[in-house]
Amino acid sequence: MQHLFANIVGLSGTALVVGAFFLLQLERLNPKQLSYNLMNLSGAVLLLISLCINFNLASFIIELFWISASLVGIVKFLKRSPTMA
Repeated sequence: MQHLFANIVGLSGTALVVGAFFLLQLERLNPKQLSYNLMNLSGAVLLLISLCINFNLASFIIELFWISASLVGIVKFLKRSPTMA
């Protein structure tokens, strides 16, 4: 049951990260938008959760970097948008 949960959470995270990239390529999202960075952050966090159950060091490390990059994008967005802060 735990592995099923990890797979569902992980697949949801994958859908968010890949979906954000796909929408970026279709020019439906701008990489400077909050929604793009939130999709990436949410997806990476979900993948990290799944990796706590089905651990893989390389994937764990890349998700940490993905989260960091997403947080940088969110901070930059908030600095540009004083109405959002």
